Amino acid sequence: MEHVPLAASGRSTTRLGFGCTSLMGSLNRRQSLNLLEAAWDAGIRHFDVAPMYGWGEAESCLGEFRKRHAGEVTVATKYGILPPQRQWWVGLGRAVAGPVIRHVPGAKQRLARAANAALGDSQKSLISVAEARASLERSRAALQTDRIDLWLLHDIAAARLEDSALLDFLLESVRAGKIADFGVSHDIAQIAVLWERQRDYCHVLQFEWSVLRPIPRFPGSFRVHQRALAHNFSALQAHLQKHPELCGRWSREIDYDLATPANLAAIMLRAVLVLNPGCIALVSSKNPAHIIANVRAAEDPSLEEPARRLYSVVQRDWNASLQGTPAGAAPA
Repeated sequence: MEHVPLAASGRSTTRLGFGCTSLMGSLNRRQSLNLLEAAWDAGIRHFDVAPMYGWGEAESCLGEFRKRHAGEVTVATKYGILPPQRQWWVGLGRAVAGPVIRHVPGAKQRLARAANAALGDSQKSLISVAEARASLERSRAALQTDRIDLWLLHDIAAARLEDSALLDFLLESVRAGKIADFGVSHDIAQIAVLWERQRDYCHVLQFEWSVLRPIPRFPGSFRVHQRALAHNFSALQAHLQKHPELCGRWSREIDYDLATPANLAAIMLRAVLVLNPGCIALVSSKNPAHIIANVRAAEDPSLEEPARRLYSVVQRDWNASLQGTPAGAAPA
């Protein structure tokens, strides 16, 4: 798989990364470790996690995996949202909720909303240096590493970064070798504000991008893109199913049958890498077969031109065909 220099970390890693949001949720630790090994076997070497993922247990799971492959993977984690504090409650909730999540459509989202409400202040956004230092030390311990490759501020708004103390701490942590580089992870609207108002924090920018959006322009920042598929794929697939004449026209222009879900998914994923040179694209799945399919798409040079054509036709026709901009697809 193609590799890319990882920001200012001094390391290189695969352009396709694995998002660890699925770890330790409806999966137990053994299943979660098997999923990480499936991503490894497929060729993925970059892994993205956060203290809040997997009810607060995803980092330690990734740390166990990372130790098996020490020096061979790169890891990004985050600061800004606390993990759950009532771990006994979380464990019981997973045992009860796991089978429901696996078999009831939409149950995962509903249960997550209910859990977040129940956890209350334990999920609050943090910005103080003392809290940042504590969070960093917890993450280093959980990940079983002295140095974290990327440390990202998680959903922190620009207005909360007026005090330079946190930036000083980040720079100090780089000098001390505790993190290799840092940045921000947020939605595209907040990323744009952070870029304009707090650019010193923007060494790395992590945000959602798919062919439904214009190509982002943030010169000088290393970019990591997530959710190239997920709801973006579902929205585009549903629209093409609803408008078969549009699907047929696009398929002829691209020279691929877009009515076939696997074709559409592969080209959408390949487009992230083709149209955003030097970036990392994160994928996440609990299905090893889907992970393998994503890796194949990312490595397939024959998809480069179809990816460019798909982006072109979507940018030309998407909003007009909907008579307005769909939720989640507003121009950057």
